[in-house]
Amino acid sequence: MSNYIKSTDFSAKDSLITGDPNKIIKGSEINDEFNALQTAIATKSDLSSPTFLGNPAAPTQTAGNNTTRLATTAFVTLALQSLYPVGMIYTTVVATNPSTVFGFGTWVAFGAGRVVVGLDAADLLFDTVEETGGTKDSVVPTHTHTATVTDPGHTHVISRIFIESGGNAFDSGGGLVGTSVNTQSSVTGISVSNASTGVSGTNTNVQPYIVVYMWKRTA
Repeated sequence: MSNYIKSTDFSAKDSLITGDPNKIIKGSEINDEFNALQTAIATKSDLSSPTFLGNPAAPTQTAGNNTTRLATTAFVTLALQSLYPVGMIYTTVVATNPSTVFGFGTWVAFGAGRVVVGLDAADLLFDTVEETGGTKDSVVPTHTHTATVTDPGHTHVISRIFIESGGNAFDSGGGLVGTSVNTQSSVTGISVSNASTGVSGTNTNVQPYIVVYMWKRTA
C-alpha cells in the first residue's frame, strides 16, 4: 500500500513573481502527480470485500462487544480470558498446558485420581469447594447376620440306675451292675455356619470412569 505524496510544490510556484520561468507548471510535473495518485489508489484496499496484506492493525474492542466491528487478536484473547477466568477448570484429553494453548494465564494440574461432584450445602461431605474424601477400596459397614437352623433331630441316651438299701446298684432291667452309680448320656450335636458373599479389598469400590486431564487456572 502506497500513500500519495506530492512531487511538486504548487504553492511555492504561485508565490513566484510573474515572468519567473519556475512559475510555469510543466506537463511532466502534472504527469508525475497523476502517476503518484494512480499508484496510491491502485495499492489501496477496496471498500467492498477488501483483501489486506502484511499485518493490518485495528482498534481493540472492549470484551463482550457484540457488533460488526473488527475483532483483533487482542480482542480474541480478552474474550478467551473472560471465558476462562481465574478458578476455571479446563478438561481435555491433551497433555499440553492450557497456558500454551491459549497464550495466557497460569494453569496447574487439578484433581489427580479423583472425580468431581457438585457442591451441596446441605451435606457435610460436599459443602466446601475442593473438599476431598472417599475411598476406592471397599468398606464393610457394621451389620448383623440372621442364621436359620434346621434341627435334623437328636437323641439322649441315659442309663437309669436303681440303688437298693444294701448299696447294690441294679439297672432298669433288674440286673446287678455293681455297687457304684453309673449314668451315661449321648447327644447328637448341631452345627451352624454362615456363608460369605460379595467381594472386598483394594480397588473394589470404583464406579465406571474415563480418564482426562484437568487443569485449574490460578493466575
